[in-house]
Amino acid sequence: MSEKDVLILAIESSCDETAASVVKNGRTILSNVISSQIALHTLYGGVVPEIASRKHIEKINQVVEEALTEADVTLEDLDAVGVTYGPGLVGALLVGVAEAKAISYAKKLPLIGVHHIEGHVSANYIEHPDLKPPFMCLIVSGGHTHLVKVLDYGKYEILGRTRDDAAGEAFDKVARAIGLGYPGGPKIEKVSHEGNPHAMEFPRAKIADGPYDFSFSGVKSAVLNYINGCKMKGIEYNRADIAASFQKAVVDTLVEKAVKAAKEHHMDKLAIAGGVASNSALRQAMKEACEREHIRFYYPSPIFCTDNAAMIGVAAYYEYKKGVRHGWDLNAVPNLKLGER
Repeated sequence: MSEKDVLILAIESSCDETAASVVKNGRTILSNVISSQIALHTLYGGVVPEIASRKHIEKINQVVEEALTEADVTLEDLDAVGVTYGPGLVGALLVGVAEAKAISYAKKLPLIGVHHIEGHVSANYIEHPDLKPPFMCLIVSGGHTHLVKVLDYGKYEILGRTRDDAAGEAFDKVARAIGLGYPGGPKIEKVSHEGNPHAMEFPRAKIADGPYDFSFSGVKSAVLNYINGCKMKGIEYNRADIAASFQKAVVDTLVEKAVKAAKEHHMDKLAIAGGVASNSALRQAMKEACEREHIRFYYPSPIFCTDNAAMIGVAAYYEYKKGVRHGWDLNAVPNLKLGER
C-alpha cells in the first residue's frame, strides 16, 4: 500500500443489521460483512428494538473481526474508525457506537460519527468513480423518504421529505394488510410481477405548499379501505393486483418528484439510495424517466442499498478528509436530522 492510502474501519448497527467494513480511500471496499436479523424479526412481523440490541451485542465483535480478516488488515493498519450514531433505534445504535469508541480508544485512532442517511447517499460513490457532487439524490427507506440536493461531500440541502409515512413503511404496512408479512418491500415487489399495476387507481398525493414533499399515508389508507370494502361485501380480492397497483402509485410519485426537482434545479445527475432503491420497478421507471429528460441516473447495487457498513466507511472518509473528529462523548442520536452534526 502506498503512503497516502487511508484505511477506515466502519461499523453500522442502526436497525436490524450488524455490519462492519474496511474502506480504502473512500471508494474501494476491502470487506463488507453483514449479519442480518431479518429471519428473527419476521416472527414478530417487524423489528423488535430490544431483540435487535441484544443480537447486535452478540454479533458485533465477530463481524468486526471478520471484516478485518477479509480485508487482510489489522487494527494497527487503520487510520480511523467510522460509526453510525443516528438516526435509528437508540439501543441498536449504542452497540455500534460503544464498539467504535472502544477500538478507537484502545488503538488511539480518530473517531468519526456518521449520519446513517449520509451513508446511504454515499453508497452511490462505491460503484460510480465518476460520480461527484453536485447531484440530486432521492433517499427512500423504511424510515426515511428525502429528496436532497448534494452540494458537496457531507453538505446537503433538503428539498423535500415525507409528511407522514416513509415509502418503505407504507410497503411494510400494505404487505401486512394483504397477508404477505415482513419485510414488506421485497415481498410486494415479488408478488407484483404477477399482478396488473392498472387494476386499481390508488391516489398519488399532491402537496400544495411542498412541491417536493411526499405523503404515503393516503395511498396506504386507500389500500386498507379497498380491502375492508371487499371483505364487507364478501368479494375476493386479488393480492397481486393490489400489490402491483400500490407499488405503481408509490413509484410514480417518487419518480415524478425526483425528476421534477432535478430539472428545476438544473441538475444533470440523479441518484437513488436507501433500502427501497433496490426495488426493480423503481429503478426501471427512474431509468426511463431520466433517459427521456437526458439526466444521468445512478443507483447502488442492492447489497449497498440496504443497511451496510461500506457506505458508512465511504461517508466517514470524506468527513475524515475535512478534519471531522469526534470525542469520547459521542452518543447515539436516534432522531438525528440530515445535515445536523
